[in-house]
Amino acid sequence: MGLGSSSRSADSQHNEDVNFDHFQILRAIGKGSFGKVCIVQKKDTKKMYAMKYMNKLKCVERNEVRNVFKELQIMQNLEHPFLVNFWYSFQDEEDMFMVVDLLLGGDLRYHLQQNVHFSESTVKLYICELALALNYLRNKHIIHRDIKPDNILLDEHGHTHLTDFNIAAIVKDDLKATSIAGTKPYMAPELFQTFEGTHPGYSFAVDWWSLGITAYELLRGQRPYIMRASTPTAEILQSFHKVHPCFPAAWSVEMKSLLRKLLCVDAQKRLSSLSELKDTECFSDVNWDAVLNKHVPPGFMPNRRRLNCDPTFELEEMILESKPLHKKKKRLARKTRDQGSDGSPQGFRLTVLLVNQNQNQYIMKREQRQKQSQINIFIYEQKSRHIKHKTSALLQRRSWVPV
Repeated sequence: MGLGSSSRSADSQHNEDVNFDHFQILRAIGKGSFGKVCIVQKKDTKKMYAMKYMNKLKCVERNEVRNVFKELQIMQNLEHPFLVNFWYSFQDEEDMFMVVDLLLGGDLRYHLQQNVHFSESTVKLYICELALALNYLRNKHIIHRDIKPDNILLDEHGHTHLTDFNIAAIVKDDLKATSIAGTKPYMAPELFQTFEGTHPGYSFAVDWWSLGITAYELLRGQRPYIMRASTPTAEILQSFHKVHPCFPAAWSVEMKSLLRKLLCVDAQKRLSSLSELKDTECFSDVNWDAVLNKHVPPGFMPNRRRLNCDPTFELEEMILESKPLHKKKKRLARKTRDQGSDGSPQGFRLTVLLVNQNQNQYIMKREQRQKQSQINIFIYEQKSRHIKHKTSALLQRRSWVPV
């Protein structure tokens, strides 16, 4: 399925050709290495979605084209109660778009930053739900490789949904992955051995290690191993053998036993499958059919009276973004008028080709963007003291539709 096709929609039965004009942009809610996320409403059905959008030129500049297409290829073939499911994809001359489920409960990183205390029973249910998702992905030969609180979203009822397949790997026929990918504090020991060039590869067990790190962090508010993106690989490998995670006395014996099995440095001995999880004492009383059907209520309920995300995402979109998404239609129409017939939208592959053929122009544009970024940061710092006043003025001047 290409970027111009759709999935899981009743409208797709009629071969609907979905594009940017079919959606109303409501507000920005997030950003990441892939691009940005906003809430949109499909104009005909009035259904709400989350829309990820990525600037084509930036994808080429960061060498992320392959990852973007791989994520699309993976997501279009997935559908599970505990995943963020894919609906539509399309593009224009500036951006690529991916429309997915809208989860208004926020991600677990946001709630950790809000000092939410997650009870053991709540974390236990999260592990159950995510284990079902990981088992489904395993049956599809997919290693997620980036399990962490940032990539676990809650729906309005508090159930978990795994998102972001930007660095996922597909492995078949019992083969192992060898490329290095992930977020350092959540990466399994065998991934760091790959850094040293001494390991033949890794498999699905890396996701279960990451699940263990995430569960520990949710329970304690900090991770069991202290490391940063800048921490040398050799130092990280030593810490896995020298540092023994602390398990507070208040935690149940069953939970501590489970976490030790998930955080086993030896991948061969690590708990790394749904069947092994079901056999543990911690989950001996779980009704797995009830979990799968979301009949088990989570212990933590997100606040339904507010949007559970950092409000600065919307402010940055309004103040710093030189090409705001809600102004795209007018901007492209004006560009087409200025350029005449040569301003028609270009396909993504053509965009890549043009960039490759015009390296000098590309480098010049990149330098201009870097300078503009510095200017934007300076403007943002100057305006930060008066942000409320400036935001009010901006809302009056721009045709922005806040939620």
